[in-house]
Amino acid sequence: MSNPQHLQYTKEHEWLTAAEDGVSTVGITKHAADALGDIVYVQLPEVGDDVTAGETCGELESTKSVSDLYSPVTGKVVEVNQDVLDDNSLVNSAPFEAGWLFKVQVESTDELLSADEYDALTNPQG
Repeated sequence: MSNPQHLQYTKEHEWLTAAEDGVSTVGITKHAADALGDIVYVQLPEVGDDVTAGETCGELESTKSVSDLYSPVTGKVVEVNQDVLDDNSLVNSAPFEAGWLFKVQVESTDELLSADEYDALTNPQG
């Protein structure tokens, strides 16, 4: 599985873009989307909410289970992806593109992984 090299990742399977004007985009990885199965409900933080790196900020419900969504950074939510709220399947079909979840004004980051480090975590046999 190839994860985009320009993103950073968490051990909880979220991805994060580099901050542009202090704002980063957050989503879940294809690995996480595949493990969850068909997403049927998405709960995201609301615009204006404060999120804390490593803490839960929403949840994803699939036909298999419910999974917490963790924030990879500390900051304030500035946008949520209404398209994902309207069509949960975008998380499965395009987790790195149209299936992004929210944008956050970054104050600080937790420990993040490179694409290669995340690949090693999710595919230890290489």
